Amino acid sequence: MDTGAALAPVAATTDLELQLLLEAVVRVSGFDLRDYAPGQIRRRIADRMRAEEVETISGLQERVLHAPGALERLIDAVTFNASAPFRDPGFFRDLATRIIPRLRTFPYIRVWVAGCGAADDAYALAILFHEADLGRRVRIYATDVTESAIERARRGIIAADEVREAAARYVAAGGTANFEDYLTPAGADFTYGPLAREHIILAQHNLATDGSFNEFHLVLARTVLGQFNRTLSYRAHQVIYESLVRLGYLALGEEDSLRATPHQRAYESFEAGTVFRRIR
Repeated sequence: MDTGAALAPVAATTDLELQLLLEAVVRVSGFDLRDYAPGQIRRRIADRMRAEEVETISGLQERVLHAPGALERLIDAVTFNASAPFRDPGFFRDLATRIIPRLRTFPYIRVWVAGCGAADDAYALAILFHEADLGRRVRIYATDVTESAIERARRGIIAADEVREAAARYVAAGGTANFEDYLTPAGADFTYGPLAREHIILAQHNLATDGSFNEFHLVLARTVLGQFNRTLSYRAHQVIYESLVRLGYLALGEEDSLRATPHQRAYESFEAGTVFRRIR
């Protein structure tokens, strides 16, 4: 028996189920997930199937359409970006030593963390700006797609067993104080305290569908673009370009690129291939 031939109808059925699920999501909620990266969306939908205890994508669609909260959980699972305090310390050290001193020349500094997830990058930036004595001159806008993500970011919880490792990353990033000074006890765990929260604005924004909402001197899009296919990534880069002031900075993830974007020539590489400055 030809195993490949036997599996072909199964794969075709699964593809059809996926298309129907994504069509149902956009019709019911307005969230269009059809241009998200195929590999990632399949993995996250498979995770959601296990969490919802269904065996097929059609079974997941049934829950999404009829079970309270299932639609929001699916959208949150597909769009949410995992984060950690001072993840990639070298990146934050470069920001502290190379980028933030240049931003000092602006009288007022606006920062956008797109696809913020739990907003760890936003809180880390707030700490670095505070230590650079620029806290009063900065506003950090941290956005994500769903209210669930924003509420998660607003809580800003750090598990007690993660604090020591986070503190080590903070030191490696060039932190000059005690990381725990920026935390507040919350039961058995911690949350980011007032010094890390004071200049952060959390709001819903969908980089895949919404337009520019302000002009920024620094934009972080370190995790969100990898979710998109080429068409959606192109659109997202257009929104980012429209949001970035001339001579502002754009920070991307290590696997992201400006190639095949609408404004590739409007940027120059500034730091290790992941930070770019808009020059046009």
